[in-house]
Amino acid sequence: MPVLPGAEPYRHEGGEVGVLLCHGFTGSPQSLRPWAEYLAERGLTVSLPLLPGHGTRWEDMQLTGWQDWYAEVDRELRALLERCTQVFVFGLSMGGALTLRLASQYGDRISGIVVVNPANKVHGLAAYALPVIRHLVPSVPGIVSDIKKEGVEEVGYPRVPLHAAHSMRTFYRLVDGELPQVTQPMLLLHSRADHVVPPADSARVLSRVSSTDVTEIVLEQSYHVATLDHDADRIFEESHAFVLRLAPAAGKESGESKDSVGLGDQVGQQEGTATGG
Repeated sequence: MPVLPGAEPYRHEGGEVGVLLCHGFTGSPQSLRPWAEYLAERGLTVSLPLLPGHGTRWEDMQLTGWQDWYAEVDRELRALLERCTQVFVFGLSMGGALTLRLASQYGDRISGIVVVNPANKVHGLAAYALPVIRHLVPSVPGIVSDIKKEGVEEVGYPRVPLHAAHSMRTFYRLVDGELPQVTQPMLLLHSRADHVVPPADSARVLSRVSSTDVTEIVLEQSYHVATLDHDADRIFEESHAFVLRLAPAAGKESGESKDSVGLGDQVGQQEGTATGG
């Protein structure tokens, strides 16, 4: 299946400091593309993959699960670790959960993490119904474009595939159990008003990680997809400052990077913001 316009993966060959960005459930790299380009313009090596099953049709996502999504970001991280002297991982929503799992598994090989509205749990009665209802109903209406800024839309699925949502729920439980293994410096930004992931998820993450260098920022003017919303510039600036603090060499690489590469014709994968994704 062709990839939706704007949902293509993105890579940029920059300096010796790299950043992996992870998009959310039912979304796509489009939600993080401006962030990725901001970092690339400042000389960083950037990888923004498309998660399997994403960026095409929601039906394609029914055939994938958390193991597929995690395997993709794991491969991209390994490539960055081979290429760069220091690597950071950033994520939005379910991409935040992917970021936290990578942090728990790779330890100090990851220099720091940035998570925006990280998802930690599927909330409400839907969570308990998923194991059964997924066999009866293939999908439910999705939640994309939870954005306060007028005229901005997220490229993602209008439906939530329930087999995939059930797998996501399993993944969140796994990640929650591994949070104490997260020790890296962490910047966590969350929206005060979020119609997809409640603030309780960020509070849970903050309370369970073992990181001692932790910064929390509340975003007052954005909804869930804050990376496309009014607070986007602040997210970009704060995350770049975070990298510079922990990897001063990154500041010397601005202007020395090579051309960016959009990978729209490569094998599809995806991300998004539905059902806590």
